[in-house]
Amino acid sequence: MRYRNTQQLVDDLEQSGQLIRIHEEVDPHLQVAEIQRRAFRAKAPALMFTNVKGTKFPMVCNLFGTMERTRWIFRDTLRALEGIFKLKVDPLDLLKRPWRYTGVPRAGLCTLPKKVKTGPIMENTTTVSQLPQLHSWPMDGGGYVTLPQVYTESPDKPGFMNSNIGMYRVQLTGAPFEKDKEIGLHYQIHRGIGYHHSEALRRNEPLKVNIFVGGPPAMTMAAVMPLPEGIAELIFAGALGGFRMPMVTRKNHLPIMAEADFCISGTVYPGEQKPEGPFGDHLGYYSLAHDFPLMRVDNVYHRNDAIWPFTTVGRPPQEDTVFGEFIHDLTTELVPTVFNGVHEVHAVDPAGVHPLLLAIGSERYVPYAEERQPQELITCGMSLLGNTQTSLSKYAILAAKEDNPNLTTHSYKDFFTHMLERTDFKRDLHFITRSTIDTLDYSGTGLNQGSKLLWTACGSVKRTLGSTLPAHFTLPEGFTDAKMLISGIVVVKGPKHAANRDEHDNAMFRLAEHLDNIGQLNSIPLMVVADDAQFTAANWDNFLWVTFTRSDPATDIYGAGAFTHCKHWGCTGPLIIDARLKSFHAPALEEDPDVTRSVDAMAAKDGCLHNII
Repeated sequence: MRYRNTQQLVDDLEQSGQLIRIHEEVDPHLQVAEIQRRAFRAKAPALMFTNVKGTKFPMVCNLFGTMERTRWIFRDTLRALEGIFKLKVDPLDLLKRPWRYTGVPRAGLCTLPKKVKTGPIMENTTTVSQLPQLHSWPMDGGGYVTLPQVYTESPDKPGFMNSNIGMYRVQLTGAPFEKDKEIGLHYQIHRGIGYHHSEALRRNEPLKVNIFVGGPPAMTMAAVMPLPEGIAELIFAGALGGFRMPMVTRKNHLPIMAEADFCISGTVYPGEQKPEGPFGDHLGYYSLAHDFPLMRVDNVYHRNDAIWPFTTVGRPPQEDTVFGEFIHDLTTELVPTVFNGVHEVHAVDPAGVHPLLLAIGSERYVPYAEERQPQELITCGMSLLGNTQTSLSKYAILAAKEDNPNLTTHSYKDFFTHMLERTDFKRDLHFITRSTIDTLDYSGTGLNQGSKLLWTACGSVKRTLGSTLPAHFTLPEGFTDAKMLISGIVVVKGPKHAANRDEHDNAMFRLAEHLDNIGQLNSIPLMVVADDAQFTAANWDNFLWVTFTRSDPATDIYGAGAFTHCKHWGCTGPLIIDARLKSFHAPALEEDPDVTRSVDAMAAKDGCLHNII
């Protein structure tokens, strides 16, 4: 099936037993969001809510809730798309195995969008306040669109080939916005819409924006696809969808996706911003209210059988985890063609994606050296931190393929063990300060601002990692409850954080000095300080989330025997990461107890969600 709209997808999922309709009234304020999160965790079917409080439009969630369902949705086109990517890596494979690429020509023909004069999207108009008002978390500042496809075109070079479609969150309601006339448009740094907005500001012109909801599932996937700058998502959507994307084109109007369920058309004027947020985001914390572009609403269109697809985000894994896995599977063979010398990259979902990037690269610069040290790996790391979405990574940790050809970034235990056995902490840590970090990451020195760490290791094993704490190990006053995660990594409970933003904490210097005075701690090269050591060390998901979402490398890394020589920082070890919640961090996400009880009742025996979530 090549699904042209949400209704076709819903019908096919229902007929194949992969979607269930819920007719009991549900509330878009917190309740459906908690149901969706539980449905994802349970690997449940997609859920269609036909009776949504406050709106006439049905809502559907968990469409991409499992990798199996996502691949099933694109089953008719996925092989051809994979063939296109394969040919980019090895064009001669077409001559060797032509039968693998029978669908590639059709996929190529589908890339060009199709201009149409009208379409189902133009059948009706409505207002913003009549749309479903999804509140995912208790502190959310208003109703949000969580699966938007935000369409813009370059003001300098308008047209499909210079368009961008991105999944930038959209706040429909809230105190700052005039009802039905204004909405908030939040986009993070390093996003395609930013280039278009920059062009419009340079020209002192308004920027036209169309926000699509629903439509072909290929358009939703295209909106999250990290394509290189200059390649329009519409092209990818056509290849993945298996048909030319029909776009309604009218004079002096921005094109509208003909098969979308909804389209909010509007304009962003120069110099107009309003506070957007708070919003419970995919790092597992709230992103707080900040000034973002204000979009003035011109029209709201919807088709006759309009359905409102939605998801929620929060501490991973969530449904957007599946998006990441799907994209990784599609693009993994392309990595060496984009980053020379890099064999594997893994933006770690449990750590919130951008906070932690693991990679395997080559170390071939001086192959004859008696003792190899990171050189090419540093080049690989700088390339990763200077291109595409990997440039938003906060911690980039690279191992050398030559040391272990079977090593993979997806085995956290093996990867960190490999790194800790080989790292020379006097040499192998490279900091980039006063840099850009993910907009949603509040661990840095300000909004969009923080530091990065490039950590490389190669060569022979330098230490044996200990599985238990040395007999002479002690902690200074205020630090307790040491727990081993794996051999070489210990987590300790620290005192409550008290320093200001962009300042070191004297308590951490005390810890580093104490460990230096103890000495002989080579077997535990990495120590993480957390608010709850038992929780942090309980499993890898907890460790990765706490360690890398709650620390800024330049501010929160300390070390026993630390030194700075010619502006290079190093330590004799152990390396210490302060992963406590800071006094200036945004709060972590927590569900509303009353809503939880209401969903519990729906999931109980005789409830409409019994045996589903």
